[in-house]
Amino acid sequence: MRLSTKSRYGVRALFDIAYHFKGHPTQIKEISRREGITPRYLEQIFQKLKKAGMVKSIRGPKGGYYLSRPPEEIVVGDIIRAMEESIEPVYCARPTRDRKKCRRESKCAAQVVWKEAGQRLREYLDSTSLGTMCKIARDIGIGKPPDSRFMDAI
Repeated sequence: MRLSTKSRYGVRALFDIAYHFKGHPTQIKEISRREGITPRYLEQIFQKLKKAGMVKSIRGPKGGYYLSRPPEEIVVGDIIRAMEESIEPVYCARPTRDRKKCRRESKCAAQVVWKEAGQRLREYLDSTSLGTMCKIARDIGIGKPPDSRFMDAI
C-alpha cells in the first residue's frame, strides 16, 4: 500500500505545528520552509484538515493555523482518513458499503489477509498521536530552529 503525498504531507504538516508550537498560529510559509512542501500544496491540504476539524485558522499578518485539539488527541489515522477515501491496503478489503461486492469474496483467502492487514494498520495508525510523534522527534534528536519571526530584528 502506498499513501498519497497529501496524506504523507498532511501528517508532516500537523506534526510540524505540534512540534514547533510557540503559542501563536503557524504560518504556511514556516511549515513550507521547514518541511520542503510548496505553500500552494499546503493550502490544499489544510483546507481538508480544517474541514475535518483538526486545525483552525486565524487570518491576517499574525495569523496562521493551529491545532484544534491537543497533539495527544489527534491520531495519524484521522489525518490519513481526512486525505484518503480509506486506509485499506486493497479495494476489495474495504467495507461493502464503500464498494461493490467482489465476485470472489466468498472464495478468496487473500481477501482475508488484506482485511487483517488493513485492521492492524488502522489499529497502529489510530494508536499513534501527534504527541507520540513529538516524543519520537525529541528522542531521536530533531532540533527546533529559532523563531524566524524575530530573526529580522537582529
